[in-house]
Amino acid sequence: MKVVVLCGPESSGKSWLAERMRVQLGAVVVGEYVRHFIDREQRDTCYADIDAIARGQLAWEDAARRAQPALLVLDTHLLSNMLWSETLFGNRPAWLETALLQRHYDAHLLLSPEGVEWTADGQRCQPELSQRQAFFAQSRAWLLAHALPCTVISGDWRARETQVLASIRHVLDQP
Repeated sequence: MKVVVLCGPESSGKSWLAERMRVQLGAVVVGEYVRHFIDREQRDTCYADIDAIARGQLAWEDAARRAQPALLVLDTHLLSNMLWSETLFGNRPAWLETALLQRHYDAHLLLSPEGVEWTADGQRCQPELSQRQAFFAQSRAWLLAHALPCTVISGDWRARETQVLASIRHVLDQP
């Protein structure tokens, strides 16, 4: 089983690309639990919700891992929970980083916010490119600081799809 994470700022194509990989490569996709949480609760999140959101994300990921698909694509993972918690609330649950570092991911595909338009969807809150660039920089810095495999994905929608396909095919070719 190969596990690939799509990460980075909002409105950079993670969900769209995950769906494209499901269709084109037969990937099993794990969505973003926080979207489910917000839809269910019908309110904005608060710091007290971060633990439940992160544990929900892990539960979805673990369920998919148990099925042992050839390719598992994660629309997000705990890095997003950590950075959003810090961005919105100035703090994060201490266990998040340890839990993230205990898991194996074959590749992190880090999506740049540049080259695609931000799209409002009722849950997104960073319409300014500078905000999304800062989130991207925080994501990249964390991945590099922990020596995790990371490829930056950029350009327009077609370029992103081409880059993601090539990156995943490279991962699938590795023993």
